[in-house]
Amino acid sequence: MKRKPIFFKKLLPLLPFLLLILALVSSVVAFGDVGNQNRYTSGGGGSDFDGDGIGALVGYLIGLFINDPVTGLIVLFILVVFLLIARRKRKKQASDPGYINQQVQNQANNDVIMNYTDVVASQIRETDPDFSAEKFIGWAQEVFLKIQEAWTTRDWKIIRPFESETLFNQHQQQLNEYIRLNKINVIEKVGIKHCSLKSFTVDGDKEVLVVLLNAVMRDYVIDATSRQVLESDPNRDWYMKYELTFNRKTGVKTKAGLSNMSTTNCPNCGAPTEITSSGQCPYCGSVITTGEHDWVLANLVGVNS
Repeated sequence: MKRKPIFFKKLLPLLPFLLLILALVSSVVAFGDVGNQNRYTSGGGGSDFDGDGIGALVGYLIGLFINDPVTGLIVLFILVVFLLIARRKRKKQASDPGYINQQVQNQANNDVIMNYTDVVASQIRETDPDFSAEKFIGWAQEVFLKIQEAWTTRDWKIIRPFESETLFNQHQQQLNEYIRLNKINVIEKVGIKHCSLKSFTVDGDKEVLVVLLNAVMRDYVIDATSRQVLESDPNRDWYMKYELTFNRKTGVKTKAGLSNMSTTNCPNCGAPTEITSSGQCPYCGSVITTGEHDWVLANLVGVNS
């Protein structure tokens, strides 16, 4: 029977310590750079190692140490060096906007998205034959872009014509908090990658139409006075997914030449929208933010998948 080298007995007590080092280094590489759900984290990538992989690796090294401690030490040393180099590379990539932006664009361009537009449009046309999915999606995108513009310029009045009373007040309060803190949340370079109809339901006296919209954008916070960047990076992109929920009164029909025509015209009379604080058109007197005449944005939320 082959006898183990004498120094193996001296090395054996160090084995748990050495393997612990490997496990710690592996876990740092695997999980240390993963961003959380906060949109202003560095958003680094994960590792090719997972929990099972680390466990299998540690088990392999234990067996190797028992059978050939010298080789085990060499392999352990090589792995630790490799993992430290990989961690350093990931940290460098996580701080490089160019690398991050390329990853973001790849993610946006390769994202697999289920498109239910045709099915949803058919449902709506059963009671509203003039409804156009193409025109509505174009209008929904215009609404989304107008919201980003208003948020950056801190002028929520331009949003009044197409947000419900509840959503308008909610967004106005959020914006006022930024103003109180003397901050500006800049949203710029918005590129819409996908926009489609997701679902349509009738809920009592209102119809509910949900739109899925994905976009790449720059999103950061600056001091309103000094223009100093306070959060995020003006040079990096974010890939964001949203659900926009639109409501209108049950039974309201699409009006040719008026409905979903523009974010700058009254859906009832077609006049330029200079909407009062109560959501009323000064030309025809209609309150156009209730869904009585056309779709109105009732909710806007970010989604993770």
